[in-house]
Amino acid sequence: MEIHTALSKQPAVLLACSTLSTDTNMTGTWRFVRPFHDEKTAPCGAACPAGEDIARIQMLTGRGAFRDAVETILLENPFPATCGRVCFQFCEGACNRASFDDPVGIRYVERFLGDMALAEGWARVPLKEPETPRKAAVIGAGPAGLSAAYFLGLLGWSCEVFEAAREPGGLMRWGIPAYRLSKDVLQREVARILRLGIVIKYGRTVRPQDLARIREEYDAVFVGCGLSRSIRLQIPGEDLALEGLDFLGRIRRGEVDAVSGTAAVIGGGNTAMDVARSLVRLGAEPIIVYRRRREDMPAFEHEIIMALEEGVRLMELVSPLKANRDGEDIILTLQEMRPAGVGPDGRARVAPDGERRQSLRVRSLFTALGSSAAPEWAPPAEQSQQLLRLGHITIRNGPAPLVFGGDLTNETQSVTDAVASGKMAALALDTCLEEGWERIIQSLGRARVGPGPALSMESYLGGARADRNRTVVSFEQLNMDYFQPLQRILPTIQSPEERRAGFSEIEGVYKKEEARAEATRCFNCGICNECDNCRIFCPEVAVEAGSGRRILLDYCKGCGICVVECPRNALSLEEEAS
Repeated sequence: MEIHTALSKQPAVLLACSTLSTDTNMTGTWRFVRPFHDEKTAPCGAACPAGEDIARIQMLTGRGAFRDAVETILLENPFPATCGRVCFQFCEGACNRASFDDPVGIRYVERFLGDMALAEGWARVPLKEPETPRKAAVIGAGPAGLSAAYFLGLLGWSCEVFEAAREPGGLMRWGIPAYRLSKDVLQREVARILRLGIVIKYGRTVRPQDLARIREEYDAVFVGCGLSRSIRLQIPGEDLALEGLDFLGRIRRGEVDAVSGTAAVIGGGNTAMDVARSLVRLGAEPIIVYRRRREDMPAFEHEIIMALEEGVRLMELVSPLKANRDGEDIILTLQEMRPAGVGPDGRARVAPDGERRQSLRVRSLFTALGSSAAPEWAPPAEQSQQLLRLGHITIRNGPAPLVFGGDLTNETQSVTDAVASGKMAALALDTCLEEGWERIIQSLGRARVGPGPALSMESYLGGARADRNRTVVSFEQLNMDYFQPLQRILPTIQSPEERRAGFSEIEGVYKKEEARAEATRCFNCGICNECDNCRIFCPEVAVEAGSGRRILLDYCKGCGICVVECPRNALSLEEEAS
């Protein structure tokens, strides 16, 4: 009772109230600089020849929005399941995550999405209808030709593809072993392209002298016939050697069941690895003969490692001088070489090591030195107002523009570079016929991903990606306070013993939860993933959520906290206009 009496004598606590809100406090009048949403270019996307929006693809995959991720890929690349198996992973070499722990498994995620697209039947439909119907002829059903037809199909063109072989795919079908790319996967991806109404005419060999007639019958022509001439050894007895790509094609056609004895493979690139690894599976004992050192080999390191694991031997610093038949064997005479400085490409120059020679007795001999264009298909070299060389293509003006592309014009011979060439050709032809020859360079410039040369179909069509800043985000521009180390997830892979036993695919594919987990390792460099840091840290509550993030400039005082706290560098500051 005493306590109650004492408390009751305390004065009442009065709280001040206002009938107004802080909305009237326009702190935006203090501002000298203003933040703005400034989505930039991720280094992986800039490094991808096909110009895929990789940061967005990973973000969508991490959220489980698999169909949206697939459609994002298919806007830029018709072969996700194929590239997910055979791509040279330019993107992973540029991944900012590599400076933190390990690069994101971008190729593995793409394979997962590509396989899901095939299983679910997901595809793209034409995205544009030209004012005037257009029809193109495509020479060659390899990755470049099929890509050119695909992207022209997306732009509303009709296309007819002329292919000398009885099946489509070119190098993908005949030059890549089945343990890397199965026939079924390729066939289903080609079938998806044909759903755009594209027609392939098989068994139709086109010669250079046929182009004049074809240009009269079509609105445009794309030539992507590939490199058909193998580089020769130019040594006595080289006719005893089998050409590597031709050998791989014979295997894919089922014409080779077994190879016995020791086999020498001359070369150090990825084709040499494919030939040697195929020979292992056929029962031979292959030896790669290379004139430089292992560290100078143009083949990718993981291909070299797997070849050695499977039992392939490597002879370094030896160059073939001549080959002689000795009964059932071939005697290969080798000149020993020594390093002699460094070349402009960073690889060792080599020179003969005096008269030091050795002999190698083998049962069979293969060459894998690369290929070149047949002289009659070499693109024109001169530059003029009516002839443009644009990195991945060479285009000649005329009533029916003529484009040379694919391996004929690419510095790097890969499936992804071929896709890039086909896309560039399609965009150039569409611009030429719709807007005029003089608009090609400007139009392709608007479609560039970062500094180029990769192009984006989404940007060409004026989608949201067209507004993205071309600045490539560096690791130093990320706020690493918001990321933690996460172990890279690898798919299952066959043991060397299992790999040697046959031509089944050696890599497994992610499960859904693995694909999502690996995709969430992506920093999503340069793009907003709606993490809300800008909204949470804003002292003026001047960032509004909704469709994207909107900055309320009446209240933003330009402190820049949102820019600093953005993990992905998707915001920037600019000086306030006076």
